[in-house]
Amino acid sequence: MRRENPFVRAYIVKNVSHYPDSIASRAAREFGLSRNAIAGYMQRLIEDGTLLAEGKTKARRYRLRKLVDIAFYLSLSKNVEESVVWQYKILPEIRKLPSNIIDICHYGFTEMLNNAIDHSASPDVLINYEQTAGEIRMTIIDYGIGIFEKIQQHFKLPDPRSALLELSKGKLTSDKENHAGEGIFFTSRMFDHFTIRSGELMYVKQRDESDDGWLFTVKDHLRDRRGTAIRMIISTKAQWTTKEVFKKFQGNTVGFRKTHIPIKLGEYPGEQLVSRSQAKRILARFENFSEILLDFSDVETIGQAFADEIFRVFKNAHPEIEIVAIHTSSDVRRMIDHVQVN
Repeated sequence: MRRENPFVRAYIVKNVSHYPDSIASRAAREFGLSRNAIAGYMQRLIEDGTLLAEGKTKARRYRLRKLVDIAFYLSLSKNVEESVVWQYKILPEIRKLPSNIIDICHYGFTEMLNNAIDHSASPDVLINYEQTAGEIRMTIIDYGIGIFEKIQQHFKLPDPRSALLELSKGKLTSDKENHAGEGIFFTSRMFDHFTIRSGELMYVKQRDESDDGWLFTVKDHLRDRRGTAIRMIISTKAQWTTKEVFKKFQGNTVGFRKTHIPIKLGEYPGEQLVSRSQAKRILARFENFSEILLDFSDVETIGQAFADEIFRVFKNAHPEIEIVAIHTSSDVRRMIDHVQVN
């Protein structure tokens, strides 16, 4: 029986989606193996149904074979229960997975479908579940009002981007009697990759393996899209659990007390974060939390008034709230230190 290094197989399965035409050469470099040795791994992965190959020689590309790929429309005109859809339409299709990943998929799917049922005013939704040896992809698309527009209207916010900023903080709902406003916040932290697209905005959150944090991206001025499309992707090798994610943001209490806010969401295209009004936009509802991580990823500089409003004025008025700035550039850190000293 041929001996194989399981880490080589795992590397190929994990990275083939990102490097479909160069995965073999990358694996050879990563493990110091010959191209012939890697070719053997690739061939066996094809033979056991894990990989599919397209093209020949230098033009050859690889991709993971889909073990499951189901899609269906679900009418929302009748009484629909998200747990029933999960139990009878999704769960029976899932191939063998660790219980922690099934729990995460269960939570994310039911939370996002419930949002569509209760808030979208859409006649139906399109649901897609895909599974390969490397990852799970779940997509829920509705054709209703659109999540950012709905939040903007309900809370009388100036624009959809402001709605996205508030949504990212958590504890935001237009129906307090039936929702805690935590579903999207926690779902986006459970998956490797989480995307919301609605109107002219697309919000992307992906897990950053270097520090167990998250990378946030917002794309503006996309083609206007009616409704909301949500995609959730998780590796089949994910080790974390729903309990660990909840605990991370609950602290020592049962309630949701911590939040992680990407400051980039408060920066509109063509502007820099310099004013007190911009800071106040970000500070909205901070009183609902005891610990706040302000993520300055992709923010190169901030103005004195902006920093002063958050790190001196607000901090002095609310000493019980801990605000921690992370992923700061040298210029941002210098300005924060400057206002805290004064």
